[in-house]
Amino acid sequence: MYTLKTQASFDSAHFLSGYNGKCANIHGHTWKVEAEISSDKLIESGEKRGMIIDFSDLKKAVRALADSFDHTLIYEQGTLRSETVDCLKTEGFSLKAVDFRPTAENFARHFFEVLTGQGLLVKRVSVYETPENCAAYEVDV
Repeated sequence: MYTLKTQASFDSAHFLSGYNGKCANIHGHTWKVEAEISSDKLIESGEKRGMIIDFSDLKKAVRALADSFDHTLIYEQGTLRSETVDCLKTEGFSLKAVDFRPTAENFARHFFEVLTGQGLLVKRVSVYETPENCAAYEVDV
């Protein structure tokens, strides 16, 4: 089995609505997304012969995904009052509503699903919330 791995990072803020602790407050992270793809076969002909995928294509996909969350406040839909969202937007803040609780675990699954939906042979996605703490998502086959 062949495996390729790349990573990208982004800075953003989030909070965990309904959580009883410090993470209930808006706070920020430098998130690192590490994506691994795998295949037991390599491309057999053409300029990409001997590759699973061109590293630049993999890096571009992961970077674009990370960039879509960069320097924004990520919040779970329905956890902020619409008036709050409107005020923040009026002030020019970048907001990104997601349909999941913005935990490292849920980000790992979300990024896995997005990259898989782009046709990548994703084996595993790890999301580091801090340099020491990460969550990973993979599907057993």
